[in-house]
Amino acid sequence: MSSTKRRHRRTACTGLALVLPLAALAACGGGSGGDTSAAAGSGKGTIKVWAHQGQKSEDTALQNAVKSFNSSQDKIKVELKLIPGNDYTKTITATDASQLPDVMEFDGPTMASFVYNKKLAAIDGYVSSKTLANATAAGKAQGEINGKHYGLGMYDSGLGIYGNRKLLDAAGVKYPTGLSDDWTAERFTAALKALGAKDSDGRTLDLQENNGLATEWGTYGFSPVVWSAGGALLKDGKAEGALDSPAVVKAMKTVQSWKTYVDPNTDGNAFAKGRVALSWVGHWMYPAYSKALGKDLVVLPLPDFGNGPKTGQGSWAWGIGAGSENGKAAGAFLDYLLDDTNVTAMTTANGAPPATKSALAASPLYQQGGPLQLYADQLAKPCGDSDITKSCVAVTRPVTAGYPTVTAKFGEALNSIYGGGDPKSALAKAARAIDQDFSDNAGYKIP
Repeated sequence: MSSTKRRHRRTACTGLALVLPLAALAACGGGSGGDTSAAAGSGKGTIKVWAHQGQKSEDTALQNAVKSFNSSQDKIKVELKLIPGNDYTKTITATDASQLPDVMEFDGPTMASFVYNKKLAAIDGYVSSKTLANATAAGKAQGEINGKHYGLGMYDSGLGIYGNRKLLDAAGVKYPTGLSDDWTAERFTAALKALGAKDSDGRTLDLQENNGLATEWGTYGFSPVVWSAGGALLKDGKAEGALDSPAVVKAMKTVQSWKTYVDPNTDGNAFAKGRVALSWVGHWMYPAYSKALGKDLVVLPLPDFGNGPKTGQGSWAWGIGAGSENGKAAGAFLDYLLDDTNVTAMTTANGAPPATKSALAASPLYQQGGPLQLYADQLAKPCGDSDITKSCVAVTRPVTAGYPTVTAKFGEALNSIYGGGDPKSALAKAARAIDQDFSDNAGYKIP
């Protein structure tokens, strides 16, 4: 989601903090899409590392990883610089490639723009084959362009619906227990009606409206509706016919019809305080919701609009600066950072699903039988960003340098639709604007 709130506290939801920086990314640096490679260097000496500063527990986990790495050997010294989260992406965008660090963190949707503008180098050949092999397929999908890997993450993200078991049972609502018995959009709508009939104000759903829909939360949170309807934000480099298809228009009309049941959640506590029975959000809310509801908390998939239930995925990742002259040392640090010890420490700090196979399998939250197993099950069925079939679930936001335009125009359309606008017109307008921008920029091609 960030790429929200420190990408939902350094995770997904998706990066509400990215909304402003994203708008300028594709145009910065001129772009030309030429291939860039970091120099191998000696594999020794000092390397600079940039990361964004957020919640204290995550910063501490990262600082501990750096200290541990530096003390574990005497060939490489890492110098870590934490940059305030609200300034982080803007700082990278404004910095010349030659002045960027050897290793840098970036939010998933920004990667293609940084590659396009020659600020990130492929990490293949610098990180070990073991590290690449241990990355989850969903995690790798976010960091890959044309067969090359430009980033790997310590953690991923996911969406679902949190339910209040007590309120659901009182309304006689039958709900899914996992992906195997997911609910249709019609069944979900019927559940809202049943719950609304038992609620004093009829408002029984939280859509995180307080985060704004014309933001990265809007794209991360509701592009799964597009994918589940059989559409796409982009298909073969075009939005027209994919974003504004009849099936997507119908699905968005359904979402629009839910507004009467939505609590605006202005205090951010609609679900935790029991005002609503359902909350459409991501993994990052589990700690607060679990504390508030205890055993009454259930975790459910998003509704199926015909092409299977879908979720967004992707989060902050790590890459090597294109101007680095010590790719070997940078790769050695990434190998260390992405081991089980450090990935587990970070995901314990932020509650996100680990983006490595071994750490995910061992996670008390996400392992089989864990309270958040649904998120792991979704990430185990990755779609990538283009082959969105009925059998896959976790979809990567379009890996393109034109993503800032895609997310901005989709967010505008979603906000218009939610506000009562005509879904067909809003989606068609967004598709035309996206395609015009891509045409003006030769499709943002990256060789």
